[in-house]
Amino acid sequence: MSGVLAASLGGAPAQAFECSRAGCRAEATAAIRWRNPKIHAADRRKTWLACDEHLEYLRDFLSARSFPVEILAVSDLEAGR
Repeated sequence: MSGVLAASLGGAPAQAFECSRAGCRAEATAAIRWRNPKIHAADRRKTWLACDEHLEYLRDFLSARSFPVEILAVSDLEAGR
């Protein structure tokens, strides 16, 4: 059953999202939306995914560079919010 169809019928999605930290294959629980103001327009956002273990590391990496950062639950990202 495809992911969209399975989810609409109450089944599990076909694909789990993986953490963006190099070498990590854990399931992502958070989406980190960010942009580099020097090269990205104000409406452009990039998204990294993070597991619970790497969320703080990835957020701090981006914040140290003064990039605007927004944290969402992966479920909010999947819902298109």
